[in-house]
Amino acid sequence: MKKLYSLFILIGLAPCLLAQTSANVELVYTEASTLTLTGKLIDTPNPYHRVDTVKFKGFTRGENIQVRNSSGIGVSFKTNSSIISIITEYGDIGRPTNTGGISARGYDLYIRKDGKWLWAAAGVAGDANLDKPYTLIRNMDRTEKECLLYLPLYSEERSIKIGVEKGATLEAAPNPFRYRIGIFGSSYTHGSSTGRAGMAYPAIFSRNTGLQLLSLGCSGNCKLQDYFANVLAAADVDAFMFDTFSNPTPEQIRERLFPFIEKIQAAHPGKPLIFQQTIYRESRNFNGGSDKSEGDRIAVADSLMKIACKKYKDVYFIHPNATARNHEASIDGVHPSNYGYQIWAESIEKPVKKILRKYGIK
Repeated sequence: MKKLYSLFILIGLAPCLLAQTSANVELVYTEASTLTLTGKLIDTPNPYHRVDTVKFKGFTRGENIQVRNSSGIGVSFKTNSSIISIITEYGDIGRPTNTGGISARGYDLYIRKDGKWLWAAAGVAGDANLDKPYTLIRNMDRTEKECLLYLPLYSEERSIKIGVEKGATLEAAPNPFRYRIGIFGSSYTHGSSTGRAGMAYPAIFSRNTGLQLLSLGCSGNCKLQDYFANVLAAADVDAFMFDTFSNPTPEQIRERLFPFIEKIQAAHPGKPLIFQQTIYRESRNFNGGSDKSEGDRIAVADSLMKIACKKYKDVYFIHPNATARNHEASIDGVHPSNYGYQIWAESIEKPVKKILRKYGIK
């Protein structure tokens, strides 16, 4: 009876012993940029930046910080480790009021299962421990797994090291996405108000379709600027998507839209340019001023894009939706929730794929 009782105690303690062992194992760290980076629009000296701000000029101070955020960039790798840990050396650290710390400063891990991406873990260390090792997940089985790690949306990183158990494998996996489709946009494209980095709608779209979106979302600062067009003109892409009518005033749209299109087409002749209308903002429900300003912006974009689609070959205009039937998919009246971004990604999937098929992009 004593032996049986002891056995029950050991069985009961097994999870605790496993966790204790996992917490104290020796980890080996590898710089993430030596693996496979996904979602990068253009090469940069710092691999976690999205734009080389020494090479490209004209940005405001805020824009300069934003284009050094790692929003939209992921790391593709394989490992059989039961633990995945992260050490981050941050540059500028973002703390937006309408986006949580896990999304702004943290990491979001997906693992391929039965051919589909399944969420695995997300998190970030507390402010006092941001430079310390952070265990993203533990207690996994030791089969080899294909992983996709999304980087922080609103922070700059100088170094990101991925840690696995000593003796475990860690190697670059092939890029899981096809083609190179640049997407320039507002805070929506940047991922504002998401709970995790992988819930930005370009990331959801890529996981759903297998088509690689290369995100250049800049919160509040996507206004059809000429200096952003210079970056897009220099990018190596197969197609472009735009969320460019959410930030500019009607006057800016009138003044800048056609020169913006012409500069990009001159650099990328024959490639599709897919513009998205801005989404419905729930702030319009009772705020008359918001309803009027948004209505004016939408009306100008509609009228000019009707002309643009006739004037320029390879230019398209689609209308996304991020509004739930019960209108409960907004965080602050402007930005969608995770669910709202899922609705957005799903709403553009058919029209975008239909357009891209015309260009052999499938």
